[in-house]
Amino acid sequence: MTTKLYWHDSHLTQFTACVVDSFVQDGRRVVVLDQSAFYPVGGGQPNDTGFIDSSRVLDVSAADDDRILHHLAGDARFAVGEEVQCEIDWARRREMMQQHTGQHLLSQAFFQLFGAETRGFRINDHGAEIDLTLEAGPDEIPHAIERAEELANAVVFDDREVRIHTVTPEEAARLPLRKESFITDCIRVVEIADFDWSPCGGTHARRTGEVGLIAVRRWERAKRMTRVEFVCGGRALRDYRAANRTAGAVAERFSVARDEAAESLARLFEEHKQLQRRARALAELAAKAEAQEMLEAVPSTSGPRLISRIFEDRDFDEVKLLAHRLVASDQVVALLATRDREMARLVFARSADVAADMNALLRAACEAIGGRGGGKPDFAQGGGARVAELERVMAEAAATSVPRGQ
Repeated sequence: MTTKLYWHDSHLTQFTACVVDSFVQDGRRVVVLDQSAFYPVGGGQPNDTGFIDSSRVLDVSAADDDRILHHLAGDARFAVGEEVQCEIDWARRREMMQQHTGQHLLSQAFFQLFGAETRGFRINDHGAEIDLTLEAGPDEIPHAIERAEELANAVVFDDREVRIHTVTPEEAARLPLRKESFITDCIRVVEIADFDWSPCGGTHARRTGEVGLIAVRRWERAKRMTRVEFVCGGRALRDYRAANRTAGAVAERFSVARDEAAESLARLFEEHKQLQRRARALAELAAKAEAQEMLEAVPSTSGPRLISRIFEDRDFDEVKLLAHRLVASDQVVALLATRDREMARLVFARSADVAADMNALLRAACEAIGGRGGGKPDFAQGGGARVAELERVMAEAAATSVPRGQ
């Protein structure tokens, strides 16, 4: 069993310990100490990093027998009984303390205001997440989050004391714990003065003011829970800087103040929608005119008119629209394709009064160019990467496209 120094002092960054075991696991040197301030991964909180003598500590984990395993970079040798000097990466530790203490504050705020329990918690590379039993509609959740955010930050600004208690299960039962503990021996409880009591083994600030700003970034529905993503302290500052740079860059493009950018962007989207509608209308007219020109270029026959064409680097949506306009006329089979250096895309279509199966014809063509496709007997689309085979495949499709006797 390793004595957990971080349980009693989360601000401890340098300490001396004695090596009790050293071995190789999964190709990496692992060292066990008699006492350690390194936090092992667990409870939603990532592990600490730092140094044991000159060896870099990459990962820290807890074994089933309560030993803390320090996974090192390189293969430095450590003798059992050797005294070593250890140092925690303080920047990382402080960041984890801010997020974890901030989680206690935010979770209690949601519980006090809405009775929402925290069922999951994770600190990731960019922020932290809590999964809440928050029963509210999509229109109500943003307001609920703002209220919880304001309450949690009010406690931060009060700079309240954060105390650590080690109690028995019987003593814990008499405390106003926010969540139940299933530990059967001693229980570590984190108290935020006049606000929250929670069983927890993580590292925490000494006062709420250390947490810094708590800012919710986003929320979503996940596994019948409301998942809230947030940042605290240094992460909140970096997130603000990134958001401010983005907002400033957008505002600069519109030549407006930062707080006017959203309104300018909304106007731009509306103009874009109008232009899209106008572009679709013009594309319809252009496709109709192009289809008429292509039809007039094909001599009249007693059977269906076959139109086969390969376009270079043409938008596939335009090609499909053209196919629809062509087969709007009677007795037409349209075999169209567009290609670039990497891909060929095909659309095969026929008029309603032609009996050919475009779906079967296209699937065979796509298979020949190393791709796939499908659709209905009168309209099918697909593609493939063997661009060099396209002309041969289109010629073969044209030769078999019109049924005999039509």
